[in-house]
Amino acid sequence: MGPNLTWLASLSPWPSDGFGLDRMRELLTALGDPQEAYEAVHVVGTNGKSTATRRIEALLLADGLSVGATVSPHVRSWSERVTVDGRPVDLEEALARVRDPAERLGATQFETITAAALRAFADAAVDAAVVEAGLGGRLDATNVLRSRVVLLTNVSLEHTDVLGQTLEEIAREKLAVARPGSIVVLPDTTHAGLVPDCVTRIGGAREAAEAFVGHAIAADPAVALPGRLERRGTEIRDGAHNPDGVRWLVDQLPRAPYVVCASILGDKDVDAMLEGLARAGRQLVATTSSSPRALLAHDLAGLAEQHFEHVEAVPDPVRAVERAHELGEPVLVTGSLYLLADLEQAEREGR
Repeated sequence: MGPNLTWLASLSPWPSDGFGLDRMRELLTALGDPQEAYEAVHVVGTNGKSTATRRIEALLLADGLSVGATVSPHVRSWSERVTVDGRPVDLEEALARVRDPAERLGATQFETITAAALRAFADAAVDAAVVEAGLGGRLDATNVLRSRVVLLTNVSLEHTDVLGQTLEEIAREKLAVARPGSIVVLPDTTHAGLVPDCVTRIGGAREAAEAFVGHAIAADPAVALPGRLERRGTEIRDGAHNPDGVRWLVDQLPRAPYVVCASILGDKDVDAMLEGLARAGRQLVATTSSSPRALLAHDLAGLAEQHFEHVEAVPDPVRAVERAHELGEPVLVTGSLYLLADLEQAEREGR
């Protein structure tokens, strides 16, 4: 990595002074308020945001627009996060433009890369930005956009300490990014009453893209993301990291008795995730990702014993995947995007 990417990686992803928009707005002001140069599709929700963002990006590109897009987190490299017209931007250059004010203001990692993305979009004179929210919406660093369209992918109980204790409270936090008069695309009518000053439609990524351009889009571009139902021979990798994500994943899998290799963060609903993963197969290899929030392999294995017929603990992720293949195939590697990123890094290093 270059010096600016190394610096970015060293920043804290979490604000030490709590979530809020003051610092992000000050940072963008120092950059000339690039977010005012284009309208946006803002993607919020619990699961599927990155896939929806890339799908909307592809549809708008197919319709002839110049498009900037940003997603998080990444699996293979930081370059996944920020694209213009479907191609990764030069992040070293983009970060160089924001580094001085970001350091002066003490910006977080997510604030910094979001600001770098928004500045890069303005520099490229894009017609539209498609932006995935980080955490929630109301106090998320992305809540600074001229959003013509907001897409809510879904709502699950997650980050309840920050977003609220009920689905309605969490949905309200996420939908707070909608501006009066904007179009809000919802997965169903459950939370339609939370956006009274907006036009509401039911649908997903296609409906959001078509709402932005104001007409149907004939193209049906294929979209593939690292770590999202990613097939590698007899192995499938997916970053499902909560019960709803696990349920969706297992429903998509070709039917087979999988050997599951998983790492799960301790602040998730671990038991519900394990219960869901047990639908995929009866053997599990528990491991530990590099995240400080990850359960230790042996602790995860202990929790998994009530759900699986055979459980092993292998702390090293690379060896854990190897052991899963020794036990049988196909193998499902899941539970955390951190785990998938660790495996990608190990492969780059030749392990």
